[in-house]
Amino acid sequence: MRALMILLELRRFSRLACLLMAAIAWSAASSAADTGQHAADVSAQAIAAEAPFLADNDAAMSKMMDGMMAKPSGDVDRDFVEMMTPHHQGGIDMALTMLKYGHNEQLKRLAQEIIVTQQQEIAAMRLAIGDPLPPSVASPTQVAP
Repeated sequence: MRALMILLELRRFSRLACLLMAAIAWSAASSAADTGQHAADVSAQAIAAEAPFLADNDAAMSKMMDGMMAKPSGDVDRDFVEMMTPHHQGGIDMALTMLKYGHNEQLKRLAQEIIVTQQQEIAAMRLAIGDPLPPSVASPTQVAP
């Protein structure tokens, strides 16, 4: 019961983080669209500089998608956790990529929060199906480029 309460509380925080990230992204997109300059100002050099971020992010997405293709076990609860764990780990990996390459301190702080909440949700899901907790690891606050 306690694990379920923890999971429900963590889901609430995750939703808030997602909503905040969506609002920031929408605001940035609106500003760029309003000026009409964004597309014209993106140089080939800027695109090339983003290549390492895009490669790491694509690797995280591919790993996540592959991991989510778990074979059914006949246990809906376990299958849900087996599919959601790589989904959450993908969010962690993408957040790590943001910490490594990102510049916006607000987004980097959100990335840190995503890492913590996704780790907590993985642990809560594992507990809910009777699995032992995964090994405890420190959540990164910085990632070296």
